[in-house]
Amino acid sequence: MTFITGGAYQGKTEFAINNFGFSESEIADGSAEIEILLSAKCIRNFENFVYAVTESGRNAVTAAEAILSQNPDVVIIMNEVGGGIIPLERSERKKREAAGQTGCMLAEKAETVVRLVCGIPTVLKGKL
Repeated sequence: MTFITGGAYQGKTEFAINNFGFSESEIADGSAEIEILLSAKCIRNFENFVYAVTESGRNAVTAAEAILSQNPDVVIIMNEVGGGIIPLERSERKKREAAGQTGCMLAEKAETVVRLVCGIPTVLKGKL
């Protein structure tokens, strides 16, 4: 699995297209049905999956691990969501915490981790 992270609108999807040869149709959104995520070559906006799982009362890390067990070669793109102002609502804080925990698990299990800032990739782990 490859994990690509960074702030919103930093060029993560374009990076995946250019470096892995994906077409737009091969990239699923994190809000897609689970069946699609289990077979997708690439999943972007993975934080949306984390939010939906958390809102349903399930553990996001466990749910993400289930995807990885069935789709171990997937490229996952996830926005960094931990910076900025801490949300006032407990439910929003809970979703951000789940996104952070899931991102840590993904980075740990990934063969390659890339962070993009201003469209510039930095390989944090592994090789491209």
